[in-house]
Amino acid sequence: MLESDPALRWQVERDLVHAPEETWQATRARVATEGFGSRLLALQDHDGQWAGGAYFPGDLDFEGPEAQDGAGQPWTATTWTLNSLREWGLDASVLAGTAEKLAANSRWEYDDLPYWGGEVDCCINAYTLANGVWLGAEVGPLADWFVEHRMTDGGWNCEWVDGATRSSFHSTLNSLKGLLAYESATGGTEATRAARQSGQEYLLGRELFRRLTTGETVAPWALRFAYPFRWFYSVLNAADYFRSAWLSDGTTPDQRMADAVEEIRAQRQPDGTWMQARRHPGRVWFEVDVDAGEPSKWLTFFGTRVLQWWDSARSD
Repeated sequence: MLESDPALRWQVERDLVHAPEETWQATRARVATEGFGSRLLALQDHDGQWAGGAYFPGDLDFEGPEAQDGAGQPWTATTWTLNSLREWGLDASVLAGTAEKLAANSRWEYDDLPYWGGEVDCCINAYTLANGVWLGAEVGPLADWFVEHRMTDGGWNCEWVDGATRSSFHSTLNSLKGLLAYESATGGTEATRAARQSGQEYLLGRELFRRLTTGETVAPWALRFAYPFRWFYSVLNAADYFRSAWLSDGTTPDQRMADAVEEIRAQRQPDGTWMQARRHPGRVWFEVDVDAGEPSKWLTFFGTRVLQWWDSARSD
């Protein structure tokens, strides 16, 4: 894993190797000038966007084959590119002025709404919340939106606008990530912290992958690991979130995720790697991980990080 792009290498140095801070910070700084991060930065439009759109590329034909079920949505537009750069550890100062450009030039494909105000989709709003606090945009009202749109069972569902009344694993995890990013940057509010706790309880009550009513696995996708994670739920994606949340909160792991951790452990290969289950279909700027069926450095990093954290915490 140390023989990888700076976007991954610095995280391996920090979280797995426990290298001195000056070492991993030096590698992290290279994200802006080398490899994946540098390539994405070079593709930014003059108006601050990528691919001419907020969530979808500006040239997407919503009636054409690329927009049909099964084709896979494009992953090249502004929100997805910002997600990658943020998750790869790019220093926000490299994108100085981008928040202002997006406020002036980018509108959501849904109802032509202004970019930093979000729209109606929980996952989209969560990405916008996380990207906004990273880039210094005013997104406090968007954090409050999650408090107002929480389901009675404690989580969220992107299809609430179409009448959904029960939370979704996917929507809840993405919402939690956005709220955690907001709290980490600002401290949050009593209401946003309570909302995050209730969302966590929604997933923990289901042991991260079970149906509450029957205890059965909610769906095959819960145990299928693929990088980039995109908006898709998996127990690996969720467990890595809980690692971040509990480290941030200074709390210990909850035993209710023990079976999920063992599902992650069970997918570790004899050589210590995790395999890429699939590539989410859809247009990309370039591939950042291996084909399905090959050992993935990214998944191996996340799997190893989760197991090291869990095993260490449980042994204390």
